[in-house]
Amino acid sequence: MTEARRSDLSAFLRTRRERITPEMVDLAPGPRRRTPGLRREEVAQLAGVGVTWYTWLEQGRPINASSQVLDAISRTLRLDTAEREHLYRLAGQPGTPILAGSTQVTPEMQAILDQLGAMPACITNSRCDVLAWNPAYATIFPEIVDAPEGERNSLWQTFLSPSWTTMLVNRDQELPRAVAVFRGAYSRHTDDPCWQDFVRRLAAESAEFARLWARQDVAEPGPRVKTYEHREMGRIGFSTTSFHLSSAPETRMIVYSPQDQRCLDAMTRLMAGAASTS
Repeated sequence: MTEARRSDLSAFLRTRRERITPEMVDLAPGPRRRTPGLRREEVAQLAGVGVTWYTWLEQGRPINASSQVLDAISRTLRLDTAEREHLYRLAGQPGTPILAGSTQVTPEMQAILDQLGAMPACITNSRCDVLAWNPAYATIFPEIVDAPEGERNSLWQTFLSPSWTTMLVNRDQELPRAVAVFRGAYSRHTDDPCWQDFVRRLAAESAEFARLWARQDVAEPGPRVKTYEHREMGRIGFSTTSFHLSSAPETRMIVYSPQDQRCLDAMTRLMAGAASTS
């Protein structure tokens, strides 16, 4: 970390600390304070780090901060997404991990999904949690949208949902790549207990995932062609395209484009039937 970056980190932490009052974090105001906001020792206590270590960090000394520590400091100082990403950059971390349980989906994002008509689309984070979807996606993939929140995950459903395991035709090509893409994302979150727990649970439930995970293959996300054998529409194919969302780190919008007119017509009929039934 350069001296200029350490200086910026010092100033940033100090200003964020000074805007948090003791009352905001359920601390007694105590005796008269010489400076606004929290004291350094209070931030350290709330974040669960050593007072000396936090003091050195705020003073811009050349020390390393792990992602877990930066997460704890972010929560204590109530940093929003942009501030948290800024903190990671100043601290020399390669990227900002997604907070567990964070949806990061705005009304504008949902509106874009809903305008895609018969083209299934969803918003997903790098752990494959499906955060939002449009009616077309819900129509063709009801197992995901109806799943409990902890299992509303495309990777989980691909390996464990009975309907998904039979519906995906080109499974031998798609599953190894899906696991390889997931491992690429996992490498940025190796120390995150939420990611570790997800891998442990999925490996325990699916021997197929455990076998592919052990291969240590890594790949980057990219366009794919996926073929499904649908119980009503027969064999249909989609080209998937991912769009990274700059306002939500490690979050993508994935659009399933029907490969031919027959698939598009079938999707339109299926959605019309679902709408009339509801």
